[in-house]
Amino acid sequence: MRVRPPQRGLLRRAALAVAALLLPAAAVIVAIPADASVPADPAGWTSVFRDDFNGPAGSAVNGADWQYTTGTSYPGGPAGFGTGEIETMTADPSNVSLDGAGNLRITPRRDGAGNWTSGRVETRRSDFQPAAGGKLRVEARVQMPNVTGAAAKGYWPAFWMLGAPYRGNWWNWPGIGEIDIMENVQGINNEWATMHCGTSPGGPCDETTGIGGQRVCSPATCQGGFHTYAAEWDRGTSPEEVRFSLDGVTFHTVRADRMDTATWNAATGHGFFLILNVAMGGAFPGAFGGGPDAGTEPGHPMTVDYVAVWQSGTVTTTPPTPTPTPPAGGRDAYAAIQAESYDGQAGLTTETTTDAGGGRDVGSAAHGDWARYRGVDFGTSAATQFRARVASGAAGGVSGLVEVRLDSRTNPPIGSFAVADTGGWQSWRTVPANISGVTGTHDVYLTFTSGQPADFVNVNWFEFGH
Repeated sequence: MRVRPPQRGLLRRAALAVAALLLPAAAVIVAIPADASVPADPAGWTSVFRDDFNGPAGSAVNGADWQYTTGTSYPGGPAGFGTGEIETMTADPSNVSLDGAGNLRITPRRDGAGNWTSGRVETRRSDFQPAAGGKLRVEARVQMPNVTGAAAKGYWPAFWMLGAPYRGNWWNWPGIGEIDIMENVQGINNEWATMHCGTSPGGPCDETTGIGGQRVCSPATCQGGFHTYAAEWDRGTSPEEVRFSLDGVTFHTVRADRMDTATWNAATGHGFFLILNVAMGGAFPGAFGGGPDAGTEPGHPMTVDYVAVWQSGTVTTTPPTPTPTPPAGGRDAYAAIQAESYDGQAGLTTETTTDAGGGRDVGSAAHGDWARYRGVDFGTSAATQFRARVASGAAGGVSGLVEVRLDSRTNPPIGSFAVADTGGWQSWRTVPANISGVTGTHDVYLTFTSGQPADFVNVNWFEFGH
């Protein structure tokens, strides 16, 4: 797995009457202040993720929840993130940081040579999906870059979701699904919401355009104030559907019967991760007049007040870190423990493996990800060795550690080994490591640490030895 960025609506309704949507450069923009708190859980809903971006001005996003995507592509993915955008994404605070007033700011900038930089952050978690028969609501309160007319040429802010199998593949779009909750280009007072699926070009989602809807922001423009953008994925209705809303008003719905069952299942039969970014240039702005030029003004941020995810029905997303030492006898430390049999995780996905014995492996492991295995029984004779079956197709220079921790993922590791490219994401090898002697019954955590944000390892199974 290792994914290429989706082509977020590359030709989004180029035939629309653009002139009717353009905000004149001289228009009065009404500023609306941010509300620096996530709303309380609605009746019947449970919060499964929230960030109100509180912190000192200039500070980074919470690294436990978010990861930076930097450069001009994913490792091994197409140039320009597959969309033709021209900026370089960075983790520099001038491009991505908190503003000290409860907001995240993603700010495009241009240097003296005319090169653009900007920011892109993604949730580490990629397991956002509704339970069977339940609903999932993904919401953000955002002010688009406050720039319009010729000065906004090339701006492309977005809040969107990508299917988890994209991480580590980079070439399986649009089949793995994409849900664009909010997109905007050229400072137009309009938001676009789109679902992508199937094959490209064409297919049941009319790629690369996707199945899209749009709505004008009112009374304040999208650029002149904060608005609430949301997608509600409902598995409790027949047919299943995804509804898009602006400030609580549903304006676009995509239903499962819009396409064949196999296509819908491929696009939605897994978790998703969330993305906030401001691109510069690319095919979507190109459909509305082109990318940035000498008249484009740098320095106008997309300002995000909060991001929240709620679930209605049985909550199936990652549980919080449990109390240590569950009852004995759950797992034998000296028999192979299948990596996909975790009792909790963050940032990981599962996939069919081609390794001997078949089954599934855990993938998309990157810095900060982890998996928990309850009740591993080491007995009374100390285990001193650890072995894991791993594979990696990481790009050159990308590597990381597979670490073993007991009873808490914040405890010091008892052992670890380094892994880099093994020749491919399904090119498997067994790697041994020494560990501090362990007896008794413990929760075992596999944690993944790297100096880069990219995925660096898949794990099929692991075991301990004397």
